[in-house]
Amino acid sequence: MKPVLSIVVPAYNEAEGLAQFHRRLQGVLDGVGLSAEILFVNDGSSDATRAVLDAIRSEDSRVAIVDLSRNFGKEIALTAGLDHALGDAVVVIDADLQDPPELIPTLIERWREGYDVVYARRTRRTGESLLKKTTAKVFYRIMAGIGSTAIPTDTGDFRLLSRRAVDALTRLRERHRFMKGLFSWIGYRQVAVEYVREPRFTGNTKWNYWKLWNFAIEGFTSFTIAPLKIATYIGVSTAAAAFVYATGIIVRTIVHGRDVPGYASLMVAVLFLGGIQLMSLGVLGEYVGRMFNETKGRPLYLIHEYLPARHVPLGDQPGPALSQTIDGNSLR
Repeated sequence: MKPVLSIVVPAYNEAEGLAQFHRRLQGVLDGVGLSAEILFVNDGSSDATRAVLDAIRSEDSRVAIVDLSRNFGKEIALTAGLDHALGDAVVVIDADLQDPPELIPTLIERWREGYDVVYARRTRRTGESLLKKTTAKVFYRIMAGIGSTAIPTDTGDFRLLSRRAVDALTRLRERHRFMKGLFSWIGYRQVAVEYVREPRFTGNTKWNYWKLWNFAIEGFTSFTIAPLKIATYIGVSTAAAAFVYATGIIVRTIVHGRDVPGYASLMVAVLFLGGIQLMSLGVLGEYVGRMFNETKGRPLYLIHEYLPARHVPLGDQPGPALSQTIDGNSLR
C-alpha cells in the first residue's frame, strides 16, 4: 500500500554508519504501526555508500534509493528526497545519528494533533567544539534579527512535514536553496520538539568552517536584502563623515591659514573609502551572481537511478509530472 510515512535520508560518504542507522530506524518504524518507506538519497558519494544502500534495500522492502548523478550538496539532496517522497507525512533526518530516530514517534504525535511542520530543536549539542556551537548560535540570532522570514533558533533539518507542507516545498524551485528558511517560509502550523543532539556515530563531519561560512552567506542572501541595506547605510555614513571632515579642513584653511593635511591622512582616507566600495561591490556581486544562476533555468539535479521501495505499487511511484527519463536516466 502507499506509505503513510516517508523517511528522507540524504547520504554523502556515510558508508560506515548506514547499517547502524538503518537498524535503529527500522526498530522505530516497527513500533509506530504505520506503513512506511525509507528514502535514501545518495548524493554522489565516493565511498561504498551506494553498495551499502543496495544491501540494505535487498533486506528491507521499505527502502527506496534516489542515486544522484553527482554530488549536488545537501540542500539539493533534500529537495530530491522530498520530490520522491510518497507518504502523508515526511520526516527529514541525517544519517550520522546525531539526530535520534527514536524521536520520530514524538514528531508523529504532534503531527496527529494537526501540526504541518514539527521541527526538532536542539537544547544541547554534545561532541561539538565551542567555536562551532558559538558560531551557530550567532548565525541563528543574526538571521532572526535581519531576516524577512522567522527561522527557529537552534534548529536543523530534522523535522516532520505534512503532505501539504511537502507539496508547497516542491513548488519552490530556486537553485540557491537554504532549506531551513524554506521550511519556515511556507508557514502553516509549526511546533517545536526539544532534544539533545548526540555526537556523530562514526566518521567526520562534511561541514568544515569554509563550507559553513558559504552556507551562512547562502542563508543571508536567500532570505534577506539586509546586506545590501547595510552597504548602503555604510556608504551614506562614510560619505557624510567625509563631507564633515572636508568642511572642517576648508574652514581651518580659510580662518587659520593652515595647509591641507598631509600624505598619511590622505592615504588613510583613500584606502578606507576604497575598502568600503569594494565591500559594497562584493555584496552586490553575491546577489547578481545568484540572479545569473537562477536565469539559466537548469534542473536542480540529475538522477542516475531511482529504485522505489518494493512494497509500493507502481501507480503510487513518482510519475512523469515529477520525473522525465532521458537515455535511461531521470532528469529533474
